[in-house]
Amino acid sequence: MKNLEDWIEFDYNPFILFDREGKVIMINSEAQFLLGFVTSKEIFELATTYASASFGFKTTILDLEYGKYSFFAITVGYKDDDAIGIKLYKKPGSSFDFDEKDSTKINIYSIIDLAISSLSTTSKAEHKKLLDPTFPEIYLNLDKFLKLLAKIYGDFKNSSLITTKLSLTTGEYIIYKDKKYPIFSLSILGDKRDGSNDTYLKELAKSAHATIYQKEDQITLELPLISCKDT
Repeated sequence: MKNLEDWIEFDYNPFILFDREGKVIMINSEAQFLLGFVTSKEIFELATTYASASFGFKTTILDLEYGKYSFFAITVGYKDDDAIGIKLYKKPGSSFDFDEKDSTKINIYSIIDLAISSLSTTSKAEHKKLLDPTFPEIYLNLDKFLKLLAKIYGDFKNSSLITTKLSLTTGEYIIYKDKKYPIFSLSILGDKRDGSNDTYLKELAKSAHATIYQKEDQITLELPLISCKDT
């Protein structure tokens, strides 16, 4: 088929082709983004685990989650012992339901400082801030976002050092009312994190129109950077 490589490259779903030792032979752009959250070794092990017992292709329905990526199925195929390929099928993304009426234009730096200041009454942790200095004032649901941020920092109160990172997410955006808005990320890292509130934090994040990613020593929020809204 002509342009087969283009079809693979621009596929919405990640595709990786490995050699018999697990070295990547071919990879599309979506898979390159995926490997920012999972190693190629893990994906190779996934492919060999779910491969057909004999040469051929096999599709398996299963739930997978790597960072911001969620998948509902994989197809693994090989025609000889020299190479094996895997395609992972993305779950549809959730809709964005930004509520203009409940949003307030805020200074994100002031909100971060307020959350850190509130934590200082119950924590002796030192704080380090790595913040992109170019953010404009943005629209957020102030009450819900502050509650979410306070709970997140509270999870790190027993850490010796808490690091806060604020930056734009390069190359990603969301469409709301036919307009493109960039995505920004806010990450909080520490050496000790209480993970018992993870389910509750997911609920809070959803109510604040934020996407949350939780690791053992880090929590990251992603939100659209909306600096103006329809009236």
